[in-house]
Amino acid sequence: MTELASSQQLRAAFLRWSLVTVPAILALGFLSGVVAGSTAENPWFQALVKPGIYPPPQTFGIVWSILYLLMGLALAMLITAHGARGRGAAIAAFAVQLVLNLAWSPLFFGAYRISAALYLLLAIDVTVLLTVVLAARVRPRAALLLLPYLAWVLFATVLNWQILKLNPEADGVPAVAEGQKIQL
Repeated sequence: MTELASSQQLRAAFLRWSLVTVPAILALGFLSGVVAGSTAENPWFQALVKPGIYPPPQTFGIVWSILYLLMGLALAMLITAHGARGRGAAIAAFAVQLVLNLAWSPLFFGAYRISAALYLLLAIDVTVLLTVVLAARVRPRAALLLLPYLAWVLFATVLNWQILKLNPEADGVPAVAEGQKIQL
């Protein structure tokens, strides 16, 4: 087939893919958080000393919903860039950073591993930056959609580091319920 797709066909393909990628990424992010118990009401997390830059708890749900929406749109742009040089690498980098992203909540909130979560965030920072660079070569608008996500994960890295610094004794230690005694 030697015909090129019209701009209407390209828009329609982007919209169709967006209807898949946006809800899928939102659902995966939500499931990761639910499985890990990543809420402000998490007893272990409540007991942690928070740094001064810690935003109000309701901020996280709003920010992550917006970021997952933008990520889904960026992925749809990359998927529909048929024939674009570097498309496969950009999609692969996106997939890797998403898997790492989804692993953070279970590691931090579920396994209580503050330091391991920090190392994971450093890996996320690198893979998101790589994804932005690769996406920019394929669809510059997709890369722009990922910039708020990059900024947020960099902020999250600083936040995670400060939480570790303020709570070194909590790293890897599950919460103790009130009235529960620990036997040595």
